[in-house]
Amino acid sequence: MVRGYGNDQKFNNWGVKAYWNNMPLTNAEGITILDDVDFAYVNNVEVIKGPAATMYGGGVGGVVRFYTRPDFTKGVSVSENVLAGAFKTFQSRTQLNVADENYSVNAAYGHLETDGYRPNGSGLKNFFNVNGTVKLGENDQLSFFGSQAYSYEHISGQISYDDYDAGIDNGNAAYIRKNAGNKIKSTRVGLSNSVNILPNLRNYTTLFYYNGNTESVSAGAFGITSSPNVGLRSTFTLKNEFKDFENRFDFGTEIQNSMSTTSSYRFTGNDPSNPLQTTGISGASYFKYNNNQATYFAIDYLTYKPWGVTFLAGISANKTNYDRKDLYALPGLVSGKKDLSFGKQYETAYTPHFALQKEWKHQIFNLSYSEGYNAPTATSSFINVINIANDDLKPERAKMLDFSVHGLLLDTKLDYQVSAFNINYTNKLTQLFGNNNTYSYWANTGNQRNTGLEVSVGYQYKNDNSFVNRIVPFVNMSYYDAKYKDFTNNLTGGNSVYNAVNNGKNYNHQTVVGVPRNKYAIGLDLYTEPGFYLVNTYNYLGNVYTDFANTNLVKGFGLLNSKLGYKKSFGRFDLDAYVMGNNLTSQINYTFLFLGNSINDSDTGSGYPKGVATDLNPGPSKAYFFYGLNLKYRF
Repeated sequence: MVRGYGNDQKFNNWGVKAYWNNMPLTNAEGITILDDVDFAYVNNVEVIKGPAATMYGGGVGGVVRFYTRPDFTKGVSVSENVLAGAFKTFQSRTQLNVADENYSVNAAYGHLETDGYRPNGSGLKNFFNVNGTVKLGENDQLSFFGSQAYSYEHISGQISYDDYDAGIDNGNAAYIRKNAGNKIKSTRVGLSNSVNILPNLRNYTTLFYYNGNTESVSAGAFGITSSPNVGLRSTFTLKNEFKDFENRFDFGTEIQNSMSTTSSYRFTGNDPSNPLQTTGISGASYFKYNNNQATYFAIDYLTYKPWGVTFLAGISANKTNYDRKDLYALPGLVSGKKDLSFGKQYETAYTPHFALQKEWKHQIFNLSYSEGYNAPTATSSFINVINIANDDLKPERAKMLDFSVHGLLLDTKLDYQVSAFNINYTNKLTQLFGNNNTYSYWANTGNQRNTGLEVSVGYQYKNDNSFVNRIVPFVNMSYYDAKYKDFTNNLTGGNSVYNAVNNGKNYNHQTVVGVPRNKYAIGLDLYTEPGFYLVNTYNYLGNVYTDFANTNLVKGFGLLNSKLGYKKSFGRFDLDAYVMGNNLTSQINYTFLFLGNSINDSDTGSGYPKGVATDLNPGPSKAYFFYGLNLKYRF
């Protein structure tokens, strides 16, 4: 969730785009799956808060960029990182880095296995990554990236609110009995070139390919998906100077195509002795998708150097279209089968961005206005049971006004950032239910306004002559006021066939589900001259409502985490040994909530009485510890 924006889909990430080394992790449909990303291989993260469609296309929530940057330290190095501890967790990473002045190549193999802290909560992950950069010339650089991943995570399912509040986690029998889980085998490849075409014109282009083969077992269905995604992202940068002015003009495109195949087979849930029994081929689906997304953008930065003032103006054009073919709709294949094929093309969305920036000493003042859009997914663009395209559906739109100050004080020892923002979302996408809950569909149910204040302050104290030679305290605080506006939980179109549940209820001025009023993180890191260190962080998340009417409140929680270690170099060897503890105060907490119209979930065979909602995935409620050792040898 970024600046109070989330979505009430049960699963997957939607509305926030993600990138890894300039390759979109978000596919052409706008869905982001991170299960097969090796986060231990990521060494830098950048978060762009709020709508950023002018530069990155769809996604009204923001953009998260992950980087694995090359290490140009000359020579050859080998490292081995090992972690073990709670829940029979074992993690290892073997890494080789070879570098010279003009190239850097890194290869790594990672392994993670755990029994998990929940019933049927085990997991297994294997990653092989290759990342390299070669300098072809003074202004010409070629980079490549490859990743092969295997991820198998079991699913325990949601539990009831009463069990959660009592700290009881026996899992959900509807998932456990089926040995539910998600298995992903994926390949990701990227090739980038950064080159000066002219002395003042530079191009950065990335070609990327991804294919993920997924098998998933949930409480209600078994699914298989193959999802190849291919595309390119190319940015040109033109720079000019004239007298007291400096101009930079960025323009380019991002184009993606995804041709996925997906099948789903519904479980009956009626026979505990045969939990994987399906409803048969008549209740199954088998689709072939051809999804396309394209963004064309142009952004101009004009700087008046004597004043240190920059004016930014940009715009993007964003296109999305889907085409689905029902592979079970061939005549005579399935008796009485309706053809669920459809095509959908959304109108080109134009999103502007304007900003005024002033630099003064070590401070940067920024006032900006930006817009974003979020197209519905291919699945939400069609209503299966009544067999019609969801023609009334429109993309979400967002308009954000943001003022921020970022700077350094006290001889650059203190780093601070303050941001105040107001975001208005229109055509909010919400899942509704029709005809006495016999089917679900997505609709534009109204608007949402998020206002907030974000403050972060960090300080660096250094004294090379002291035993404790560095002290780093920091605090990050966020205050959110997220409210619905003209939000009716009803279809905005006029087609009476939908018959929405809760038709006509207005949730104007109610707090947006899943958004806390406040959250903060406080930290204190201590480093000593001999090499011992202590890192402490306390993270607090405030209360949230799960329902539109704000009748169901889930209490907030705070987690205290610490890491005590020893880090030192001995000749060619680097050593880092540590122990870390999480949730040291043993607080009840959650990792996932059903929100909005996804609440009151109740799966057949869950082990709970009929009508008891199972809407939460709890986190570990007791303190737990890991022990790690990192070794590196430089040849």
